[in-house]
Amino acid sequence: MRVWQTVFAPSAAEVSPQPVPQQADLVLVFGSVAHFDAPDFTTRLADAFPGAVLAGCSTAGEIVGDGVLDDSCTVTAIRFDRGAVIAAEAGIAAIDDSQPAGEALGEALAARPGLAGVLLFARGVAVNGSALIDGLMSRLPAGVPVSGGLAGDGGAFVRTLVLSPSGVSDARAVAVGLYGDGPHLGLGSVGGWEPFGPARKVTRAVGNLLLQLDGEPALNVYKRYLGDYASDLPASGLLFPFELLNGNHDSVGLIRTILGIDEAAGGLILAGTVEEGFYLRLMHASTDGLVDGAEQAGAIAAASTESDTGKAGAGKAAEGDRLALLVSCVGRKLVLGDRVEEEVQAVADRLGAGTLLTGFYSYGEIGPMRDLVDCRLHNQTMTVALLTER
Repeated sequence: MRVWQTVFAPSAAEVSPQPVPQQADLVLVFGSVAHFDAPDFTTRLADAFPGAVLAGCSTAGEIVGDGVLDDSCTVTAIRFDRGAVIAAEAGIAAIDDSQPAGEALGEALAARPGLAGVLLFARGVAVNGSALIDGLMSRLPAGVPVSGGLAGDGGAFVRTLVLSPSGVSDARAVAVGLYGDGPHLGLGSVGGWEPFGPARKVTRAVGNLLLQLDGEPALNVYKRYLGDYASDLPASGLLFPFELLNGNHDSVGLIRTILGIDEAAGGLILAGTVEEGFYLRLMHASTDGLVDGAEQAGAIAAASTESDTGKAGAGKAAEGDRLALLVSCVGRKLVLGDRVEEEVQAVADRLGAGTLLTGFYSYGEIGPMRDLVDCRLHNQTMTVALLTER
């Protein structure tokens, strides 16, 4: 397996990557909406990498090397020695299309034997990410690792874009299937947030709309705990997510971000679904806690990979034999501020030389639960997928 990477700065007039020394099987592209909207964006990529599967999405910040960029575009080409790549696509015109889209993607990928892993990228607004992933997982063979994320648009939450073999769309999901006995995905997902306050029971919820906690309007409860921050809703909701707990008040390993409020219903619009009968507890974060969480995610991904670990390359153009896909939440980026690169550097240090890093800041992260197999939609989490070849 070989990996080549090029970064196009915000000042670049267009994305026109040079062909790599060998034919690529898969090309992952992450960048700003402006880059994805550029004329002939897909055509230029297809010309540079003939025959390769194109996949990626717009972002709320690009991860490359051991740093974070804004308004740039990263292009990462991968060639496998013993592996095949197939992409499936599905339209998501409205939120209700999310689960059927996931099921269609899963059925398409499962139709071919030898599926070793899946990378999923989908629109980041007007989508139920939980339902999308549930639909996908329901059709995949048991134990297939899945990673990826929901697209961003620089924090505007208005229009996000997905790149697939059919081109660029604002209403689509693409799932990349890795096949054969060569490709291997080692996964890790850790938040690093700290809980505070009591656990409160979800007494009424519809999909991703949280209506009541302990029988009281959820918005009232949330505002009471936020205090002065309540006047900044829904933006301040990114700083105070919920931790999902089971009936015993034990964490299930999922965090839910508040994306909006419904004043009329007294509800909170979450980035993923919650079920009645479960419990929620508020969380907050420190910079050190988030960085430590990212480092743990990198360590878990490395430990679940059969290959030896190495260190990430960086620069405008780079080459390596392993690739780490990092998908972190835009909420973490806001909390970390000027120290945002520290969480990326922590992962790079864990993975070592020979590993290139790519990825993005997202509106939802896709990664494993604590069993490292059952993948779900996460919020406010650093997810790491270490792609190697046996």
